[in-house]
Amino acid sequence: MAAQNGKDLLIKLDMTGGGEFETVAGLRATRVSFNAESVDVTTLDSEGGWRELLTGAGVKSATISGSGIFKDSATDERARRVFFEGETPAFQVIIPDFGIVEGAFQLTSIEYSGDYNGEATYELAMASAGALAFTAL
Repeated sequence: MAAQNGKDLLIKLDMTGGGEFETVAGLRATRVSFNAESVDVTTLDSEGGWRELLTGAGVKSATISGSGIFKDSATDERARRVFFEGETPAFQVIIPDFGIVEGAFQLTSIEYSGDYNGEATYELAMASAGALAFTAL
């Protein structure tokens, strides 16, 4: 994979619940992390005393985080509503030259900050709330 422009990693939120995805406005930095827990099935009979893992077992999860500035009132308002109402709407994460990850996420934190002589900023974090689909680009 060749070098990619960071601004091409996009987080999109389903605005209506009907598959109408819009980029979460004002994000300047984004991060996505995929995780899979391992299940250790090592016994005294394991070859050479090496650890053995159970294939396909364990909990899979994904986290998304981003930070940016307030820019678009519609997506800002939707993100606040998702958090305060405890919704788990569909999100899309577009990873350049890799693929699109889509599924339900819970907004687990929103942080707001601002400097006296600067713009107001926010940071948000999300955790997967169900099975995710992957589409290669």
